[in-house]
Amino acid sequence: MTHEEILKTRILEALEALGIHLSPSDIVIERSRDPLHGDYASNVAMKNFRLSGMKSPRDFAAALQEKIADDNIEKIEIAGPGFMNFFMKQDLLQGVVKQILDAGDHYGRNPKKACKINVEYVSANPTGDLHLGHTRCAAIGDCIANILDWAGYDVTREYYVNDCGNQVEHLGHSIRARYHELFGEPLDLGDDDYHGEDLIAIAQSIKDQFGDKYLVDNQESHDFFIRFGIDTELAKIKKDLADFRVKFDVFTYESDIRKAGLIEKTIEELKDHTYLQDGALYLKTSDYLDDKDRPIVKSDGLYTYFMPDICYHYDKMARGYDHLIDILGADHHGYIARMKSALMMKGYSEDVLEAQFIQVVHVFRDGVEVKMSKRTGKAIAHRDLVEDVGVDAVRYLFVERNQTSHLDFDYSLAMEQSSANPVYYAQYAHARCASLLSLGQDIPLDPSAKLLKEESEMSILKHLAAFPSMIETAARDRAPYKVAAYIHHLGELIHEFYAACRIIDRNNVELTASRLALIKAAEITLKNALGILGVSAPEKM
Repeated sequence: MTHEEILKTRILEALEALGIHLSPSDIVIERSRDPLHGDYASNVAMKNFRLSGMKSPRDFAAALQEKIADDNIEKIEIAGPGFMNFFMKQDLLQGVVKQILDAGDHYGRNPKKACKINVEYVSANPTGDLHLGHTRCAAIGDCIANILDWAGYDVTREYYVNDCGNQVEHLGHSIRARYHELFGEPLDLGDDDYHGEDLIAIAQSIKDQFGDKYLVDNQESHDFFIRFGIDTELAKIKKDLADFRVKFDVFTYESDIRKAGLIEKTIEELKDHTYLQDGALYLKTSDYLDDKDRPIVKSDGLYTYFMPDICYHYDKMARGYDHLIDILGADHHGYIARMKSALMMKGYSEDVLEAQFIQVVHVFRDGVEVKMSKRTGKAIAHRDLVEDVGVDAVRYLFVERNQTSHLDFDYSLAMEQSSANPVYYAQYAHARCASLLSLGQDIPLDPSAKLLKEESEMSILKHLAAFPSMIETAARDRAPYKVAAYIHHLGELIHEFYAACRIIDRNNVELTASRLALIKAAEITLKNALGILGVSAPEKM
């Protein structure tokens, strides 16, 4: 058990002894900022003293103090109006080193949970290149999936391909126009078509492979241009995401959702929740969570985009998931209430679907907002930013802040090799650990870490011990930024330790063996944490 789990267990036992029944989620354990106030603190007595029937939180804290007994706890002090400060025995803190060395790449992983979660993110229309909004959705979505996986959940990463509707019709028409242009015909592009030069390359590829086979305009050529365009654009998207260290377990196509009469069958199943108005078929989503009813079939008989999306979410639930998470842009707030309503019509709970809304990104260089790429002369695309700045910097800096906050990405800072750059600072801490371990490679590590006692050493031990519980908290809150904050603080502690203590002292090999074991434990934890964010852990800088 982690230190927090030990304390929660003992507090819950003490509460039970006093006739008070609470759950683990009711108990908050925090790391103390000041070593004089112990290693951990809890406000449990202040928060729940009215349940005790006692006069004050301090009285309740004193009663709990008498009931708590554990060989790992050195002492408990009551502070202020009723805070409980816990001082852990030193050998318990030292023991985390062996725990980390034994677990290695798996340190921080929580036990498996009987819960299957589907995380859907990016899902960009296959009609062009990824933009910076997709970049942030990719970084946040992938990190949330990684955190959930480390927290013990059974996670599926999914991409939904919108390969139907007006946008792909315009894509097919645009490629067709470019293809005909290559044979000397006038360019025929409408205002709603795609004018990007990348479609010229797609048209040229068709001409190179098939010659003039598709110059005749018929259903076959119509369908071919759409499918060839989707496949080509999606292949580019997949490559850009793979280069960004984002890979998916499942790609689901809207065209497959539309096959085999699934939409018609679903509409029939929902008939008690529908009505006709002005020739359109409406779903009574306002009976549940929505502010108004939504059309699912337009008056011209075509489906709205909402209808196949309903079938898609039903399909996900039919695959056995316990929980769905959709990573969406900030402009999709209204979408989630109507989709929850549709799921509730099928008998699912309101909470089975969750949305994480990702705020927009602005790019700055030297304090000035940058909207165009110097390389291409066009709006900055995902590929431009990653090629210019690097995967590590983009991934780290795109998740460093809460996804509910707007992100101002500083181009200059991301490329700066100094402690001002958060990702460089974290990676340098890992490289420093690797360098120290290389310098002391002839000295066997002492996993007991029994000689560690300095304040800087204790601070690292406490922080390392908190890694598994931090993962659990970050998973609960869907908060990659908490992992980034953990990484940054661990980097600070490593650098402070390096400045405060002589880590390799060949005149005191026994102490050096303990300190190098601590450095190895820190290196492992830092690498694992960086890996969760999809960031590399270099051994040299």
